[in-house]
Amino acid sequence: MNIIGRKAERAELDNIYSADGPRFVAVYGRRRVGKTFLIKEHFKEKLTFWHTGLSPYDRDKKFLLRDQLQAFYYSLQDYGLQGAACPKSWLEAFRLLENLLKQKDDGLRQVVFIDEMPWMDTARSRFIPALEYFWNGWASKRDNMMLIVCGSATSWIEDNLINNKGGLYNRLTNDIKLSPFTLSECEQFFKEKGMSMSRYDIAQSYMVFGGIPHYLNLFEKGLSTPQNIDRILFEKNAKLRNEFERLFGSLFKNSEDHIDVVRLLAKRRSGYTRQEIIQQTGLKEGGGVTIILKGLIESDFIMSYYPFGEVRREKYRLVDPYCLFYLNFIDQQVKLDPNFWQKNFNTPRLNSWRGHAFEEICFSQIDKIKQKLSIGGVSTTESSWIVKGDDNNQMQIDMLINRSDNVINLCEIKFYRSAFMIDKRYDAVLRERLQQLIERVSPKQTVHLTLIASYGLVNNEYSSQVQSVVCLDDLF
Repeated sequence: MNIIGRKAERAELDNIYSADGPRFVAVYGRRRVGKTFLIKEHFKEKLTFWHTGLSPYDRDKKFLLRDQLQAFYYSLQDYGLQGAACPKSWLEAFRLLENLLKQKDDGLRQVVFIDEMPWMDTARSRFIPALEYFWNGWASKRDNMMLIVCGSATSWIEDNLINNKGGLYNRLTNDIKLSPFTLSECEQFFKEKGMSMSRYDIAQSYMVFGGIPHYLNLFEKGLSTPQNIDRILFEKNAKLRNEFERLFGSLFKNSEDHIDVVRLLAKRRSGYTRQEIIQQTGLKEGGGVTIILKGLIESDFIMSYYPFGEVRREKYRLVDPYCLFYLNFIDQQVKLDPNFWQKNFNTPRLNSWRGHAFEEICFSQIDKIKQKLSIGGVSTTESSWIVKGDDNNQMQIDMLINRSDNVINLCEIKFYRSAFMIDKRYDAVLRERLQQLIERVSPKQTVHLTLIASYGLVNNEYSSQVQSVVCLDDLF
């Protein structure tokens, strides 16, 4: 399959390859986002050496260092190393890599690709000092060296390479974070697979799997979207039935604490404050919580934000579509119906879920929404807003776009199979929401009512108060 999207990343890789002098590059991002595929397909025959670390998930940690060194040795042999014994330390392993690269040096750029490097840094392995010695003592002195390291454990990349305070301080010459596909890139991906899907169905697939190429690649041509969801998630031995545990186990040490936080955040769409997370999970106050939250944010599972009008009350929300779906429909279920999605496709529960999931899509595609509203160059912050009323009643606004030009877009978000129609009752609801917001903002700010709906708005006697409409097509 051809590389979909990634134009900016590919252009940067080409510039790095053509630049003078040694280059040390980190490519990172959420697991399954396509880092390995990008490097492998972009460079192909230009790769001088390629090794992938062994996943620590479900491995005996007592022998993990030995196994990692053995696997590295096998990769060295695959690329032509001869007459050397298996290394007993990472210092020895990188010395063997030096010898191999010297043998293969023909004066052209040497691209060395070490994938899933965080997995190689096992307990008491002294991997980082060995990497420092390899780069500082040898590789950085070779003008044709291009070392590319990849990792799904984004916090490891951040702490040990990008923000390293020791021997690798300021040694990284480039860092590239790979994000999930946009809706438009998902559309291109399915076309490349020869699959004909409506944008409505692509949006539904995004609600479940996000823009994660590995997940989307599991779709089978000739099956409907509900059939594919059942096959990938609900059938016996479904490919992603156990993905949740593997995902966190392969990314984080002591992943149980990360999973506890994610499970908690799945319970409330507006999220929780740090103190609420500590109270609800039983985690101890201190740096450990900070590390957990930082790791989840950097890996794109959660986000931090300040609710509208609460500049000092930081909250954390779960935003990863797969995790949200899994924790809503699969987690801790004793028995799953292999045809669950097909049987329940039009039930109130799933229709309600789609509405909430479409809101998450809109937050993730905010650049497209701003482009449609002709405010792409305006600085904005986005959040939902809950107004508590009397008798425990509350009013929720799906999205507020707070703009630096003193305009606030109050966005109503609807995922319907046809154009959305405002009736008399809903017109009253919208007027109340507008009034509540106007009363709380500065007199200098103007409030615009915006509708984001899959197929737009029906023009009738109540539609005139909507000042702008964003359709599903505008998000592609």
